[in-house]
Amino acid sequence: MSALGHILWRDLTRAFAGGGGMLPLIFFLLVATLFPFAIGPDARLLGATGGGALWMAALLAALLPVDRLIAPDAEAGVLDQLAVRGIAEEAVAGAKLVAHWLSFGPPLMLAAIPAAGLLKLDGATLLRLEAGLAIGTPGLAALALLTASLTLGLRGAGALAGLVMLPLAVPILIFGAGALGAQGAGALKLLAAASLLLVAGAPFAAGAALRSGRE
Repeated sequence: MSALGHILWRDLTRAFAGGGGMLPLIFFLLVATLFPFAIGPDARLLGATGGGALWMAALLAALLPVDRLIAPDAEAGVLDQLAVRGIAEEAVAGAKLVAHWLSFGPPLMLAAIPAAGLLKLDGATLLRLEAGLAIGTPGLAALALLTASLTLGLRGAGALAGLVMLPLAVPILIFGAGALGAQGAGALKLLAAASLLLVAGAPFAAGAALRSGRE
């Protein structure tokens, strides 16, 4: 197995070790369960607002493990060893991005099915939600990785990560929620563009941040 494959496998194993990988999924379902208590039993109101609530839950689910994306490897000296072996920080960041998305993206797409039932979303809205999550969650994973690299080594990095990531995620939330409407094809295209830009740029920005932190 290559070094990057080993990073991918190790990060996935670490994400699900001890049930930690279930936390984003549990959080997502808790939001879907508790949201009707806050809004009320009106099915029309739930259907109109539930999709947006699930997008916010997806964002926070991507943020939950941000303090475990890079910090454990940095503290253990793994990143320094990889640099000595000539493996670029951008490649390491790319492998971690893929691992982070696999740990929460597909599970959230599965959890969206019972969540849609709890929030009274119809079948067409559920399909648009699933398409949006498939396109948008890689962008959320990229934002989480970038945030983790920028806040690496700072005191209170977990709380600071939320302040850094949440404003940057506003376009994904707007386009993701906008894609849930019947005329949401344009918003879905904008969501794809924003997510692609984040996925393409995050490894380079994260790699630069990691190099700067080591120097």
